[in-house]
Amino acid sequence: MIDTKFAPYGILLLRVLTGVALLAHSLYLKVFVLTMPVTVGFFQSLGLPGPMAWLILFIEVIAGIALIAGVKPRLAAVAAAAVLLGATWAHSGNGWEFSSTGGGWEYPFFWSLALISIALLGDGAHALVPSFRDRTNN
Repeated sequence: MIDTKFAPYGILLLRVLTGVALLAHSLYLKVFVLTMPVTVGFFQSLGLPGPMAWLILFIEVIAGIALIAGVKPRLAAVAAAAVLLGATWAHSGNGWEFSSTGGGWEYPFFWSLALISIALLGDGAHALVPSFRDRTNN
């Protein structure tokens, strides 16, 4: 049974947590710790086009902000989940643990499923711009 009184707040908590994690991973790690030239090089080492790193950064930052603010959070979660599933693929050869050399796939896979959960559950409490128009109030 779903607790309809508190479930929206659980989704809000999940939304903010994943949004903060996306911003920490994108802005802090990719931009300030590794730097974007290193991130671009990593993408190229995977056989991906270097400019794709900038696209991924953009999606992660926008989706992170949207999740925190509650601006179309279900759509933001789907976009971010697609990125994190790609990260799961990128780290799949490094083993399970993210502490493995090169980072394993468990961390991005976990966040992929958390984001998919948000997309399935709904916008949650205090969404500024809901993902879909409420069709019951026409």
